[in-house]
Amino acid sequence: MTHEEKRAWIMLVVSVIAYAGYVTVVLGRHDGGPLTAVPYVGALLWTVGGAMVASIVAEIVMGVANPRASRVTDDRDREIGRLGDHVGHAFVVIGAVSAMLMAMAEWDWFWIANVIYLCFVLSAVIGALAKVIVYRRGVPQW
Repeated sequence: MTHEEKRAWIMLVVSVIAYAGYVTVVLGRHDGGPLTAVPYVGALLWTVGGAMVASIVAEIVMGVANPRASRVTDDRDREIGRLGDHVGHAFVVIGAVSAMLMAMAEWDWFWIANVIYLCFVLSAVIGALAKVIVYRRGVPQW
């Protein structure tokens, strides 16, 4: 497994766990009132920050566990990275457009923030998943 594939796996796992933790915390704070009244900002910020730290720590651990592993990227790694990024970026655009439409319709900030966060997570997960699949099956020939 190449260094870049390991990084994709880290992104995939950390993103899923962090978002699942966020949803668990927010739904755990829900006491029967409207969901928009749940305090979510702190949980969102801690989850995003925690995911960044966890990803960095996981990459450091990966490097320490196998210090002699090659970190050289070749054309195949760059092509796979580009493909995964293109797939993932679509969800960032979807999130931005959704948030813009929700703001125009004057939806509650809770929904706008959560749609943006969900789309960032989907971007990371789908992009990393695309990279892992391409590493396993090969670069598609168009």
